[in-house]
Amino acid sequence: MEIFKDPALFQKRMLELKRAGKSIAIVPTMGYLHDGHASLIDNARPRADVLVVSIFVNPTQFGPTEDLQSYPRDFNRDCTICANHGTDIIFAPDAELMYAPDRSVWVEETCLSRGLCGKDRPTHFRGVTTVVAKLFLLSQADIAVFGQKDAQQALVIRRMVRDLNFPIEIVISPLIRDTDGVAMSSRNTYLSAAERERARILNQSLTAATAALRAGEPVEAVQQKTLSAITERADRVDYVAFLDSETLEPANAATGEILIALAAVFGHTRLIDNTLVRRPE
Repeated sequence: MEIFKDPALFQKRMLELKRAGKSIAIVPTMGYLHDGHASLIDNARPRADVLVVSIFVNPTQFGPTEDLQSYPRDFNRDCTICANHGTDIIFAPDAELMYAPDRSVWVEETCLSRGLCGKDRPTHFRGVTTVVAKLFLLSQADIAVFGQKDAQQALVIRRMVRDLNFPIEIVISPLIRDTDGVAMSSRNTYLSAAERERARILNQSLTAATAALRAGEPVEAVQQKTLSAITERADRVDYVAFLDSETLEPANAATGEILIALAAVFGHTRLIDNTLVRRPE
């Protein structure tokens, strides 16, 4: 397994592989890998000759009061997980090498990124799309695998790829949950035992809402019940949204597939969760 820190050397290597006719898949991560990340790597492995995992805590997607400095990191453990799941190359650059001090170019999606996490984190998705565009260009990847857990991010990246004609296939891998139903996240390490117990309400609410929608209950009524249930257990609710799964417009009686997206704070930890619900015709 090769490890690159320098973007220029990494890109040179990827161009060599491309010229040799190799297909390339990339799994972009911020490290502190868990079984959810491993599932993305496993999904990507059979899709290409060369598998790249990027490990980069991207500073441009963090707001000034967010957890950039405290975000969990364990590079040696990450390398072990990558090796165990068939990774060929790790790209783990320093921020100083990824971003010029006088940088002035951004990649920005202006529609799908406005709501949900983008509403309270106005610079977040600009940082995501910019770094992902750089990773695509540096890696020369043919395929990129992302997780359904970050549903809005996946839609934003798909829109970026479509609108900017990136020659890359985007694969969205299923959300992975722990045994207690909590969606796997690197930030789960921040939770106390009591906070984690309360955080189970997110998946419980998604399960109840899915059953209610499939039983024909009105969207507005199910959304209100979901909000009430989460409000009782969370320290803060950022959003409980029932949206069209493609446009992120509010769902209504005619919406075929609904994305239920949640964001709530337990203690000092902000968690997101979601599910897709296709109602009976």
